[in-house]
Amino acid sequence: TSKMAATMGSLVSYGSDSDSDNETQSNRSPEKIDPDALAHLQPLKSGQTLSLALLNSAPEVAVKEAVETGVHLDPSLKEVTYNPTYETMFAPEFGPVNPYRSQQMAAPRNMLSGYAEPAHVNDFMFEQQRRTFSTFGYALDPSVDTSQISSNSYIGAVDEAEKKKGLTVFEVGPKKTDKRKKVQGGEADDIDNYLGPWAKYVDEKDSAKPSEEEQKELDEITAKRQKKGRNEEEAPAEEKTILHVKDAYDYQGRSYLHVPQDVGINLRTADTPDKCYLPKKQIHVWSGHTKGVSAIRLFPVSGHLLLSCSMDCKIKLWEVYNERRCVRTFIGHSKAVRDICFNNTGTQYMSAAYDRYLKLWDTETGQCISRFTNRKVPYCVKFNPDEDKQNLFVAGMSDKKIVQWDVRTGEVVQEYDRHLGAVNTITFVDENRRFVSTSDDKSLRVWEWDIPVDFKYIAEPSMHSMPAVTLSPNGKWLACQSMDNQILIFGAQNRFRLNKKKIFKGHMVAGYACQVDFSPDMSYVVSGDADGKLNIWDWKTTKLYHRIKAHDKVCISALWHPHETSKVITCGWDGQIKLWD
Repeated sequence: TSKMAATMGSLVSYGSDSDSDNETQSNRSPEKIDPDALAHLQPLKSGQTLSLALLNSAPEVAVKEAVETGVHLDPSLKEVTYNPTYETMFAPEFGPVNPYRSQQMAAPRNMLSGYAEPAHVNDFMFEQQRRTFSTFGYALDPSVDTSQISSNSYIGAVDEAEKKKGLTVFEVGPKKTDKRKKVQGGEADDIDNYLGPWAKYVDEKDSAKPSEEEQKELDEITAKRQKKGRNEEEAPAEEKTILHVKDAYDYQGRSYLHVPQDVGINLRTADTPDKCYLPKKQIHVWSGHTKGVSAIRLFPVSGHLLLSCSMDCKIKLWEVYNERRCVRTFIGHSKAVRDICFNNTGTQYMSAAYDRYLKLWDTETGQCISRFTNRKVPYCVKFNPDEDKQNLFVAGMSDKKIVQWDVRTGEVVQEYDRHLGAVNTITFVDENRRFVSTSDDKSLRVWEWDIPVDFKYIAEPSMHSMPAVTLSPNGKWLACQSMDNQILIFGAQNRFRLNKKKIFKGHMVAGYACQVDFSPDMSYVVSGDADGKLNIWDWKTTKLYHRIKAHDKVCISALWHPHETSKVITCGWDGQIKLWD
């Protein structure tokens, strides 16, 4: 108790020494102070003991009483209301001092094995002595002054150091004369026709001009190469078409482009069904392609015809209703056709193929109207959807450019050259004022029409290539098939931000550009995958609702009919196109 009283007394006297504190307290407005709150700070009178109530009324300070080590600071407190002593500050945080701690452990250390004093040693000198020690077993003692080197200046194999006179590993190497090896059979001068290291051989010629025979061979080789190059750049393959129906026109003179009226729904309007349902079964198969189908496109607005392009270099037009016949085959590409695109009315369409040609076709007659090429492979093609710009189309090329052509003149009118890899998709957004492109460079860029500088560039380190992009029916979202087996949703208005709440997973598409689509009422998302399955997700919950084994090979595209509640068309690399309901 006396010890505690002495401590309290010293605290009070310490507080009374500060005149400035007293002055500030006197300046403050008078406040009512509970006498019990200051009772613990008053010095104890003789024979007086500190009651438990007074102890409990003391404010919390950063002082605790330890049994063995005396006063120490509580490390959890942020504020200390007194000046602690040196011993208090450097006392252990909790518990007594470790009695078993050795002198070596208690000594100051700045590394695991002890305390290393800062010293500078030349890197070359250190490496010289280290190699000398590892080779000969001795090295200079670093504590000895280098100007007074003697036999005692070495550590390690001192005898060896005396024998070698303290030479380092760099000074003891074999002499150059010992390294030289004589040529077998005498000196170098004895070699036939050898006149020295820089001289020519006796029969060596200076002339680089080929002889007549060599010149003939060279001419033949160059002629073959030029011929081979010419073959690749030859005129495009000859176009022809095959009509598969008996009559191209009915008794009223209407062609197959005319929208049928007897199918039970009004195909002429752009009305969408109020509620869509999951397709359950296969109701038809269109088979006619001999190789895998690359892409399928429905006829604009009505969707009563289906256009398909294939790796067998052919493009076919099919009926979606009634007899579902193959109406016409378009032949004109010499290599696999990669992409197709209708104009707004459906009377014409563009095709892009690996033969480096883009071709404009008449849907009704099958005639090839014009051809376009810049000697690069077109990966995707799109007409400008504006009514007053139907003569313009853009194509994403293998040489990282997006090229804009005018159909009337056949000339390139604009190039969008900012991507760092082949351009895979082009999608028009924002009432066709802008378009979005994706590329092998794992980025997404947004462009203003006719301005060759992208105003938005999206590329995250975690992003993968997105080789298939679809705009939602309401024009608000872009569904992008990502190569990490996900469908990512980006906003298609203003900021083009990734919607992290809408990520569709559960299918395998790595390595394949499987086309995504929405149901007309925006309640479902559909996509094919590498296993040939048709996957259907719920838009709101992103839950995978349904999975159908649609094709034997990759299911590369899935389209939901814009006027039907549950009709989905799929195509695959097995060469078949299927209708599901």
